[in-house]
Amino acid sequence: MVTTIVTVDRSPFFADIYHYLLKAPWPYLMLIIALTFAGMNAIFAIAYMIDKGIENARPDSFADAFFFSVQTMATIGYGKMWPDSLVANVLVSFEALLGLVGLAMVTGLVFAKFSHPSARVRFSTVAVVHPRDGVPCLMFRMANVRANRIVEANVHVVFARQETTREGETLRRFYDLALERDRSALFTLSWTVIHRIVEGSPLYGSTPESLEKVDAEIVVSVVGLDETFAQTVHARTSYLPDQIIWGARFADILTRGGRGIARIDYTRFDEVIPIES
Repeated sequence: MVTTIVTVDRSPFFADIYHYLLKAPWPYLMLIIALTFAGMNAIFAIAYMIDKGIENARPDSFADAFFFSVQTMATIGYGKMWPDSLVANVLVSFEALLGLVGLAMVTGLVFAKFSHPSARVRFSTVAVVHPRDGVPCLMFRMANVRANRIVEANVHVVFARQETTREGETLRRFYDLALERDRSALFTLSWTVIHRIVEGSPLYGSTPESLEKVDAEIVVSVVGLDETFAQTVHARTSYLPDQIIWGARFADILTRGGRGIARIDYTRFDEVIPIES
């Protein structure tokens, strides 16, 4: 007996519409809501025109039917137009119910999106490799752009590359990179993440050319507790071989203002300075 399995290729929008809309940018979300609202009212307007059951509506006027539908769905009811047939009353009842359910759904979605905590972590556009205390180190830096703190922040760095097994199978393998400091009790300003390239490191003996050859990637993720919402937030980025600068260091960005308050000069956040060999 042969069993055929049919899979349906669903787009992300229909596969998980709530998650999709929750992650969508605000302008895109508002556009979807507006188009859906207009589309539903247009459908009901056509139904009202077919029935011709709206009192005081101009004959064959799509505009009157459309705006009557808007008033019904939004439960406004100005009173100038009203349904005067059984079919129109049934349509009004169904549309009013649909409007109430839709309002509740949109309200919940907007509130969830508005109250959803998110991290605003800025990562340097490049990583650098240069000696520190005589040991070559991979470094990148990040900054907490928000005024609040990320409590118990943890950073996890993974080195990914293409490898070929003894059997000739090509696969992608991932290696955790040990960091000098992978936790910060209070992530407030900037944080330079350092991996020492010593014996035992997956990067030991690597060169820009060798990283390009194995299609390498440095994957970074940061997880912590938002101090304001007391909820977990995260941020992530990655660095490809052409985003790793060898023989350079980051420019200083911390300055001291009045009363000794530390400030970050974001104009130099991605600036690197070549190191003379």
